[in-house]
Amino acid sequence: QVQLVESGGGLVQAGGSLRLSCAASGRTFSSRARGWFRQAPGKEREFVAAISWIGGNTYYADSVKGRFTISRDNTKNTVYLQMNSLKPDDTAVYYCAASSITGVRTVYGYDFWGQGTQVTVSS
Repeated sequence: QVQLVESGGGLVQAGGSLRLSCAASGRTFSSRARGWFRQAPGKEREFVAAISWIGGNTYYADSVKGRFTISRDNTKNTVYLQMNSLKPDDTAVYYCAASSITGVRTVYGYDFWGQGTQVTVSS
């Protein structure tokens, strides 16, 4: 079965940190780029960060640049999102996704999605 599974979400105070993980199963993910998106209540799903599977090129939304870091472990077929200096505006459900295209910043460029993990930042 092909799937993406996120973990690591939770409740944290403003200024704190969290590390999200996205583990993939299935051969189809072995050469796919990965992205993180988030969706707050009443808002559209928005791009957060992306990483290529070869070369490790990274891409970030302006709102998280300098605070979030995306990385991957090819041996574990897992992508991480280290989130530092968290703000209440970062509160959302965070989704991991896979794409055959590197550096895509729109949801329409991704064809596999995880179920999401909740991140709540209190002020």
